[in-house]
Amino acid sequence: MRRHEAFLDLAPVRRRAHVQGVPVIDYDYDLDEDGSVLLASIVNSPIASVISNPRLTDNPIIAVNRAFCDLTGYAVEEIVGRNCRFLSGPATEPWLTERIRQGTRDRKPTLVEILNYKRNGQPFRNAVLVAPVFFANGDLEYFIGTQVELDDDAVGPSSSRHHHAVEVVRTLSTRQREVLEQISRGYRSKQISFNLGLSEKTIKMHRSLILEKIGTHNVADAIRLAVEAGL
Repeated sequence: MRRHEAFLDLAPVRRRAHVQGVPVIDYDYDLDEDGSVLLASIVNSPIASVISNPRLTDNPIIAVNRAFCDLTGYAVEEIVGRNCRFLSGPATEPWLTERIRQGTRDRKPTLVEILNYKRNGQPFRNAVLVAPVFFANGDLEYFIGTQVELDDDAVGPSSSRHHHAVEVVRTLSTRQREVLEQISRGYRSKQISFNLGLSEKTIKMHRSLILEKIGTHNVADAIRLAVEAGL
């Protein structure tokens, strides 16, 4: 059995919530040790996504979804165990690579538009988001990495993705925007409830409503949208 298949088999579906009848895995409910639940939350995402483990040497990728394989041309077994910088090449901007590294050192979500390379050597502009996920006690657990191939004219904050994200976030209430910002920082519901002075039950209710309003079924995509919007 390949490693990504093992992750899928371990996903505890009994802890799924529902948004408009659609199953939503709320990662906050599960303190999984191997990343299986977090992977289950991104496996069907149309956005290329990986999970890495900063508690291991060189922060290796431990899980990947099919969208990432389709984008880059790499097979799962060629990805798992490597650091995300394996997509770098001769023209990759070193200052942008350093910005990503600084973001991981600071444990803050970081969005960078960088030149990367597919398996066949084809270069592409890659909007890379790296965001931390924390244990309930505040210790760093994983990083989520998501990638979007950009059109040649989609540069900087004027890109269509930024404008779309801003418009979506505007549909949220002030409280929902506060909760989404906390989610984008990698906090669980228990931590968010403490930070905002609300009950954990109220935070989880807001999480479900946020996912419904922004049209996604997983926290990884919600994090990306929040960062693209500038929260």
